[in-house]
Amino acid sequence: MKKIFCILFFCSSLFSFSQEEKLKVGLVLSGGGAKGLAHIGAIKAIEEAGVHIDYIAGTSMGAIVGGLYASGYTATELDSIVNHTNFNILIQDEIPRKSMTFYEKENTERYALTLPFDHFKVGFPSGLSKGQNIYNFMSGLTVHLEDETDFTQLPIPFFCVAADVETGEEIILDKGSLAKSVAASGAIPSLFSPVKIDGRLLIDGGVVNNYPVEELRRRGADVVIGVDVQDSLLNRKDLKGVFDIFTQVSNFRTINDMKHKIPLTDIYIRPDIGRFSIMSFEEGSAIIDSGKVAGNERIIALKELASKQQTHPKPYKRKLIDTLNLSRVELAGNTNYPRSFIMGRLRLQTPGKFSLSQINEGIDFLSATGNFDKINYFLTQDNEDSYTLNLNMDESENKTFLKLALHYDELYRSAALVNLTRKSSIFTNDVTSLDLIVGENVRYNFQYYIDKGYYWSIGVKSRFNSFDTPVDYVLVEDEINGSDFNINRIDIDFKDFTNQFYVETLFKQVASLGMGAEHKYLKISSETINSGEEGLDVPGTEFENNHYYSAFGYLKYDSFDNKYYPKRGFYFHGDFHIYPFSSIDDFTEFSIAKGKIGYVFTPIRNLSFRLFSETGFKIGPSDQRTLDFLLGGYGNNLINNMVPFYGYDFISLGGDSYIKGLVEADVEIFKNNHITLSGNIANVENDLYSSGNWLSLPDYTGYALGYGMETFLGPMEVKYSYSPEIRESQWFFSLGFWF
Repeated sequence: MKKIFCILFFCSSLFSFSQEEKLKVGLVLSGGGAKGLAHIGAIKAIEEAGVHIDYIAGTSMGAIVGGLYASGYTATELDSIVNHTNFNILIQDEIPRKSMTFYEKENTERYALTLPFDHFKVGFPSGLSKGQNIYNFMSGLTVHLEDETDFTQLPIPFFCVAADVETGEEIILDKGSLAKSVAASGAIPSLFSPVKIDGRLLIDGGVVNNYPVEELRRRGADVVIGVDVQDSLLNRKDLKGVFDIFTQVSNFRTINDMKHKIPLTDIYIRPDIGRFSIMSFEEGSAIIDSGKVAGNERIIALKELASKQQTHPKPYKRKLIDTLNLSRVELAGNTNYPRSFIMGRLRLQTPGKFSLSQINEGIDFLSATGNFDKINYFLTQDNEDSYTLNLNMDESENKTFLKLALHYDELYRSAALVNLTRKSSIFTNDVTSLDLIVGENVRYNFQYYIDKGYYWSIGVKSRFNSFDTPVDYVLVEDEINGSDFNINRIDIDFKDFTNQFYVETLFKQVASLGMGAEHKYLKISSETINSGEEGLDVPGTEFENNHYYSAFGYLKYDSFDNKYYPKRGFYFHGDFHIYPFSSIDDFTEFSIAKGKIGYVFTPIRNLSFRLFSETGFKIGPSDQRTLDFLLGGYGNNLINNMVPFYGYDFISLGGDSYIKGLVEADVEIFKNNHITLSGNIANVENDLYSSGNWLSLPDYTGYALGYGMETFLGPMEVKYSYSPEIRESQWFFSLGFWF
């Protein structure tokens, strides 16, 4: 009976308006997360049938797809956009690594969890994502609309639905920023933070009206085409995650609402998307195809509708904007952060010519500071050839953060990190950070940093490191007054206390030049050295207990797209320390220079190659050995002049100079899972360069086979390494971010 009623209703609608000059056709698109990509396929079928749409209404993903279609994109163009978009980056609000300062890179690559901690009260973010990338994405796609704020004046009139999170009220959005409006309509609770529009905090419109067909009718649609991608209710065995349960609860109301909404729809299209979830963006092509199939099932009705439309406007020709002239940048909402700081991070010197990607990169640079909850922007046209970039910023109210992480490796062993970070302690653009690392080896890191963008930034660092590990006896025998014990390895207790003051400046965000002064205290000892002969012990042996004072300079360049598993980029780090003073009697001044260069490329999908070369040497006749280069083990954040080297345990090889090469192949067997094959070679000894041995064949080689997995706690890795010259193997385990 319902089908008969719908057919009669549709036929009567066509008959009633057959004599009219123009039949107004409305399109309503429901929400449904990734399932909403099926709207694109359905629109393809509508286009092929020759139907012209006069009004579009949408909710959530229906608002995003509908808003873009209303702004002048064709279904084919929308399909192409989906195929070239990484939705994981959009949803997770990932900021490209190249958009971060070195300080920001270090902070994002060492903490697993960050929580607001103002007034010493633990808070929780309003969403897993701020939605900044979604907004940037939509702003770039709708830039051709320029300063159009009335959605009824779009190529196809449009409105979308959001919900007021405070009152539960349904909010119709039909004016203002299109990018901001559809972002609000799609702000899924708990996944995306609410969007502020006209003083209201708005969330996903699916909460109140996931299929706004009634409003579409009220706005004059004579015939309504509806595409419904809402879920059916799942049974208990299919409720496998938090999003499944959240969607199930939301569907209780929406499914009941559809009982009276479907009869208001003349051509109802229901794609078969049951096998997909609201997060199945990686299956976008298949979801779009399902929408096309469902649309084709109604092709007869669609073609009949097209034949009843008296007029068919010419297709809208969207103005293609790739680069534009910016005359100036207007700021709003910045009360704590000065214009000079914001413009320095934007890197947009006006007047000038910029591409849309450069503008979005500038927004990324500013977002990377973490000082803003949301950065909205739009362009206004000054004249035919020039635009003004308008930025409206919502400054974050959170100034204090609690950050947590866990880690295990073979050197420091198990450790838990608790970090307290405070912004704007003294100056508006400063950051104070304290890491307390508890576990088998207690450590701490303190840093105070005044970020001045491309001017000279100022920093203060203090750290304490400690660990105990067995080392080859030959590395320390010179420190034991020439004693000759019949042993191969001894256990040492290593303590390092280092303080630095430095200044640095940035070049194009990926390069940093800095200089400063350093104080270092080293204490290295062994509880007991046993010769192997009964009764012969030397308790409490100290190899080092001294202070060192140095001046240093460095140059860093890092364009890697990922610290742990890079797929492309270039890396360089050069460092020079001169040590003029020490607490050692009869101390002789010396210097240490070292450098590392790396290149990563991905010739074919999921196969990356990493090439590294590095060297270091001491300058000056110093008898001090504890700052020599010590090779062995595996790690990312080794201190002083410790250098990882496959095939040997930590601190197995030493000398005042070394040269090393490393080649790695990384196969991402499936998403976030990596198999790595590594090979490294090295020469390490005293006076390596003056003797000319650095040109000889390598004395030390090692190989490694590893498996790694990227997780929210950081990389989980296991590596088996082997050295042919000593015919020994080593296993290395690493769990979590390095700190």
